[in-house]
Amino acid sequence: MTRKHISILSIVAGLSLLTSCKKFLEEKPNNALPSGSSITDAGTARAAIVGAYDAVQGYYAGNYPTLGTITADNVIFNGTLSQYLQLDQNAIPPDNVTTVAAYQGLYRAVNAANSVIAYVPAVEDPRLTPDEKNKIIGEAYFIRALAYFDLGRGWGGVQLQLKPTTDLSAAKGIRRSTLQQTYDQALADLVQAEALLPEDASTRSRAQKSTARALRARLHLYRKEWAEAEIYATQVISNTKYTLVKPYKTFFTAPFGSAESIFELTFSANDRNSFWNLWYPSSAGGQYTLKPSADVVTQLTGSAGGSRSALLAGTGNNVYGVLYNTSATSVDPSYVIRIAELYLIRAEARAHQNNLDEARADLNAVRQRADVADFSSTSQTEILRAIENENSLEFAFEAHRWFDLVRTGRAGEVLGLTNQNYWLFPLPYSDILSDPDANQNPGY
Repeated sequence: MTRKHISILSIVAGLSLLTSCKKFLEEKPNNALPSGSSITDAGTARAAIVGAYDAVQGYYAGNYPTLGTITADNVIFNGTLSQYLQLDQNAIPPDNVTTVAAYQGLYRAVNAANSVIAYVPAVEDPRLTPDEKNKIIGEAYFIRALAYFDLGRGWGGVQLQLKPTTDLSAAKGIRRSTLQQTYDQALADLVQAEALLPEDASTRSRAQKSTARALRARLHLYRKEWAEAEIYATQVISNTKYTLVKPYKTFFTAPFGSAESIFELTFSANDRNSFWNLWYPSSAGGQYTLKPSADVVTQLTGSAGGSRSALLAGTGNNVYGVLYNTSATSVDPSYVIRIAELYLIRAEARAHQNNLDEARADLNAVRQRADVADFSSTSQTEILRAIENENSLEFAFEAHRWFDLVRTGRAGEVLGLTNQNYWLFPLPYSDILSDPDANQNPGY
């Protein structure tokens, strides 16, 4: 039989199959069902909120923490990939792989939360009690608040998508909000979350009331709403579920369920966090792309670091960070909010309100846990600078330093980055091309 005859037979057979299987071709594929028709009962509602957490896990597994570290002065570039060099030099093009992945991952989290908020309230299933339904919806509001807060502090005011999207054109026509409006939305979502979430349970990887209060304290700090930041930080600190663990290294060498953690994202052998790979040297199986700067090594190993020197390993010019250290299993959690941060939030808020004695007490609580001598100055300026330095060392390799310097307006003086246009990351070039309402940040 010639190739021509085979081709003709194939066409005939294909037409026959097309006719007889038409009804199958018209079916909606299972992996592309709209959210409204896929969240229909208790099981799918539970799966939807797990999917939303998975989206947050996606951007916190490495991309977002990298943006908060290598762009500042605690971490330097030590690899070969240009995407990290660009971040280290604060010369970030709109197609930088890490910023694009983080930005798009954030909107995936927003959309996943939007689906839960839109469709779970209509689920009627006796297996889904009112309390559990409220909990799931409250978690979604928290996730959306976290995503918009993280978008705001990284990119400024963004497009506020508050409904589920099913195609790429859905965002068109939504103009960028201001940073204040973006933070307003995050606050509104946190208010809803706190009302719906249960009182604190044993878990630290799912949102509950204290989780929402902790993020709200951070949000108020960023907005310079000092009284509110103090109030919400105090509510969390007063909860006996959370405490500063000692020695310092305990929270990351035995991290799972640590009393230090207010909110963390957990991983497993089947869902790995490979972020350690960027920190470890090749002799330990890593890429050694993210390296502690000489200055932070000096501080961490000196009197200001105390027991926080445990964040480091290696010697000489080969010192590396070990916050993420489960290289064999890759199950390090992503640390989103720790109780130490709430003490420093309250310290900063109190200092700005000229309550210097209590500000110093909160600062010293963190220092004492790290076996560092108490800070004794009574100068407001010196206390605020000490809090800044404490944040730098306490969260040396977490997503804090860059954002702290930007929010306090100190990125120019400390990092030499005087052009404030570059205190925000660029929106992805692909988004700018596809959506005229996603206008680029100045300077890019």
